[in-house]
Amino acid sequence: MPVYEYEHKSAPCKIGAVFEVTQSIDDKALTRCPECSQPVRKLISMVGISVPKTNSELKDLGFTKLVKRDDGVYENVTARGDDARYMERGKPETMPDLGKTIKD
Repeated sequence: MPVYEYEHKSAPCKIGAVFEVTQSIDDKALTRCPECSQPVRKLISMVGISVPKTNSELKDLGFTKLVKRDDGVYENVTARGDDARYMERGKPETMPDLGKTIKD
């Protein structure tokens, strides 16, 4: 279940100025503190999103990363097997073989 943050509108009680509550996504937002019954408001919090950080992680996840090196020239920093290291405009043989990474 999601965890939501709430903030006291006035003075905080013993659970603090900001507190967390585990609620179903279908539950209505709290309007009162469950501890002291003072008015509270729901906060918008940052979510944790994990994204690959290295070219190796991208490659392991099946992504292809092309980095522009010159006008019409891209380096395939996640090249696999027989893939060309550089992709050049107008040369289809230098395109990465996406059939190796894209499956039904």
